[in-house]
Amino acid sequence: MIRQMAFGLGLALAVTAGAVHAQTPQPTRGGTLNYAVVSDPPNYDCHAHETYVVVQSVGPFYSTLLKFDLTKYPEVKGDLAKSWSVSPDGLTYSFELHAGVTFHDGTPLTSADIKATYDRLRNPPQGVVSLRRATFADIASIETPSPTQIVFKLSAANPAMLQNFASPFNCVYSAAKLAEDPRFPVSNVMGSGAFRFVEHTRGSHLVGARYDKYFVEGRPYLDGFRISFIPQATAMLNAMQGGQIQAEFRTVGPADRARLTQALGNRIKFYEATWSTGLIIAFNTEKPPFNDARVRRALSMAIDRQAGSAGLSRTSILRAVGGLVRPGAPFAASDAELQALPGFGRDIAAARTEARRLLQEAGVSNLSFAIVNRAVPQPYTPAGIFLVDQWRQIGVTVEHRQLATSPYVQAVRSGNFEVALDFQNQVLEDPTYTLLRYISADKSPENPSKGIDREMDALFERITRETNVAARTQLIRQFERRVMTEAHQVPFLWWNRLVAMDARVNGWNMSPSHVHGQDLTDVWLAPAAN
Repeated sequence: MIRQMAFGLGLALAVTAGAVHAQTPQPTRGGTLNYAVVSDPPNYDCHAHETYVVVQSVGPFYSTLLKFDLTKYPEVKGDLAKSWSVSPDGLTYSFELHAGVTFHDGTPLTSADIKATYDRLRNPPQGVVSLRRATFADIASIETPSPTQIVFKLSAANPAMLQNFASPFNCVYSAAKLAEDPRFPVSNVMGSGAFRFVEHTRGSHLVGARYDKYFVEGRPYLDGFRISFIPQATAMLNAMQGGQIQAEFRTVGPADRARLTQALGNRIKFYEATWSTGLIIAFNTEKPPFNDARVRRALSMAIDRQAGSAGLSRTSILRAVGGLVRPGAPFAASDAELQALPGFGRDIAAARTEARRLLQEAGVSNLSFAIVNRAVPQPYTPAGIFLVDQWRQIGVTVEHRQLATSPYVQAVRSGNFEVALDFQNQVLEDPTYTLLRYISADKSPENPSKGIDREMDALFERITRETNVAARTQLIRQFERRVMTEAHQVPFLWWNRLVAMDARVNGWNMSPSHVHGQDLTDVWLAPAAN
């Protein structure tokens, strides 16, 4: 096993393979990368979606202003931007663009296209959907001093802004095409990325080919890529084992790794990291007794998260015990800080004694309720079974009610539940985004608990504007303790990302999110062994 640890950068990853080369091979040009995605994108408009299938399907066709540097995650680096600067007051972001960039129709890409893209993101025309409208609400104006210069003026300092610019969903569109039809990207693909669109047969495949005029010299290495849309996990594993696909960039489970390793040996390799996705236990504070913080806190304290991590990690994609911020990420709680929080201590016997006391004090010693869960084997079903057993051990009776995805989402979002097993998926890991779901429900559409806490809201507002790292960290710890004590929602376990790919695939870098690093610019295929 080769293990690389990026301690100061918030990412710990492991790469395993059947064989290790003594020297890093040099990239070679040519070949087609075949990989699987679970479903077709709903449409082609990056701005209108938050699902990974859009980025993994159409991301290679587009460029963004910045992108994440996965060798130094979560630092950012330039994509279309050659360089940039931020004013001392944090209100002006100035970018110098690469010269000579062209869209796939041969027209030049200039600062006017960047401006048109961000105007669409922050103020979408009628009939256009932008899920990043609030993300760029702090942009007061955009100036284009020259074709290769663009300046963003902010109304207030925002320490998350560079990460905002690096989101892979901020595909840069042609200003000319948007002027003709603001909805052009919904049904058309025309970017400036390393690959150009060839064809898409819905329910079957999508094909891209190298763009020979791509602005980065010598890139891409691949001749092209072909995506197979495979919704069934078993069919995907069969395709990988049979050599029809060379990668699946979301995740596989522990049992899948064992199967592929046994079948393919040193022809398969795996990348592993803590995922920026986790399960959340949400209590409906409008339904007694869950309007009582003592009841909510007791149920959180009864969960042995350490035992859950040890047991569930062997059979599911659940693993890391963590707080509100992904373990290992910037601003994450240390082990000592975490153990001081209700529900995260190591003495489970003492925690359960306190949980029983809290329930008795609240007058619900014989509590019973139903937990609404998603009828999805990984990781929802095993997590729900584990939680039912944990609460049984303090005398609480729980019905495990699993629903298909559509009625599950409807129940959680409408508040038709007592307790629900919810999830979070953080594309951007700045606390501005990771903490948003925990503020009052009337301020955050991501909060299903119906809870209102103005002290939490005030702390969050200070966090979003604080630019001093030490002061911001202290505010985050205060916010985290408040969340765990009030317990409208509490984290259960974070997911583990395990990516399987053919050993010939090189130049791809792991990250905590399955939407980063999917432009395929640096990916290459080693020659097949004789």
